[in-house]
Amino acid sequence: MPAVFTHEFKTAVYNGKVSFNTGLFINGQFVDGSDGTTIDVVNPTNGKVITSVSEGTPKDVDLAVDAAEKAFETTWGLNCPGNKRGLLLNKLASLMEEHIEELAALEALDNGKAFNMARNADLALSIDCIRYYAGWADKITGRVMETGEDKFNYTRHEPIGVVGQIIPWNFPLLMFAWKIGPALATGNTIVLKPSEFTPLTAIRMCHLVQEAGFPAGVLNVVAGYGNTVGNAITSHMRIHKVAFTGSTLVGRKVMEAAAKSNLKNITLELGGKSPNIIFNDADLEQAVNWAAFGIYFNHGQCCCAGSRIFVQEGVYDEFLKRFTEKSRSIKVGDPFAPDTFQGPQVSQIQYDRIMGYIESGKKEGAHVHLGGNRQGSEGYFIEPTIFLNANPDMRIVQDEIFGPVSVVIKFKDEEDVVRQANETTYGLAAAVFTKDVSRAISTAHKLKAGTLWVNCYNQLHSNVPFGGFKQSGIGREMGEYALNNYTEVKAVHVNLGMKM
Repeated sequence: MPAVFTHEFKTAVYNGKVSFNTGLFINGQFVDGSDGTTIDVVNPTNGKVITSVSEGTPKDVDLAVDAAEKAFETTWGLNCPGNKRGLLLNKLASLMEEHIEELAALEALDNGKAFNMARNADLALSIDCIRYYAGWADKITGRVMETGEDKFNYTRHEPIGVVGQIIPWNFPLLMFAWKIGPALATGNTIVLKPSEFTPLTAIRMCHLVQEAGFPAGVLNVVAGYGNTVGNAITSHMRIHKVAFTGSTLVGRKVMEAAAKSNLKNITLELGGKSPNIIFNDADLEQAVNWAAFGIYFNHGQCCCAGSRIFVQEGVYDEFLKRFTEKSRSIKVGDPFAPDTFQGPQVSQIQYDRIMGYIESGKKEGAHVHLGGNRQGSEGYFIEPTIFLNANPDMRIVQDEIFGPVSVVIKFKDEEDVVRQANETTYGLAAAVFTKDVSRAISTAHKLKAGTLWVNCYNQLHSNVPFGGFKQSGIGREMGEYALNNYTEVKAVHVNLGMKM
């Protein structure tokens, strides 16, 4: 039998006890992995093991696909009307609300993000996302096309069937919601792999899925490693769609496996190196506050992080002075402290990767204006870091660092900054700060990115699409656009009177 994880939180922001099964969730039951092995889940604040969860294998993916196929053919898909799917999704959202603090605490525990941020941002957005797609479940419609009085032509938007989903470690529960919401609303069944670093909220959500009353096999969660479970999902011949959020490097592998197997439909939400542009006429106080939020939110482990900060030469010195002060004020520390904004990086691997980029910046000649060091003596904490005097070809300017590291770059005019901002293989997001609406819109339209913020940063809404240009991805998450990722369009021609 799978182990039960029990933990008592005694913190300044949350006190409570959790206890739940940590097995794989297949066909509505918690089970051990086929090999009986486990994965250690590590606390990023101190590097110590929190608990262990069952490790999935390709054989377990096969079992999950069997369960998902059976559910799709009997109790879900076109066998379950949209209004019922919507009721179940709404019930799940209500259960998430009832357990909001517990889920936020679990998110803070294995991811390291501040509890207050997890509760007020991640959980709030996750619940809203599930409710949003609950509302769509009975509104999946086709169209009637006029072709003549002797024919009746219409389209149906049908669920694909069994879909695979692979989610990252930076927003474990939010990405879980972004993935399952549109997939379940449109009638698909799911085999999902959470990150091996942060599986706890995904597993806990399976208990809520059970409690909400979803039929067995509709949602299956198989924790495991990318080269085993992830590869089994992306190459499985009976999974007909895969959605992945993660790095561009791994996204290429997902795309390759999908193509080499059964030419799966794919959705990829990948990396970014987002430009944040501050013009001379910007409200500097607001620009500084949003810029800090843009890079330090979620410890910089955000695919749309504003890591390249372009500042027009007329306000460069003043912006840098204020941004430096703001960065120094960022509280880095215990995720369960009430005033913490930035917790630890998620793992030793990620910590080492970020510190490697910081060393690369130094060696290539950039100037560390602030930070650049480990914070504290244990855990994976890194100081908020600002680089200056960086050249466009440096790794810290071109690569996604995925940490609390920014590069502040001076620019001359709109033409100059648009050129620099677009000199990247990525195109996930960008921001423009100016009081001139015409300049804001003009610049926004010239930037090659899927999301543009004007005088704000990191604003996301369930009804607004999110996704990237270029190597930042394929397809869109959220909004009505995401529904298209999970349906096949069937055209039907009915003869009402034509004769041969």
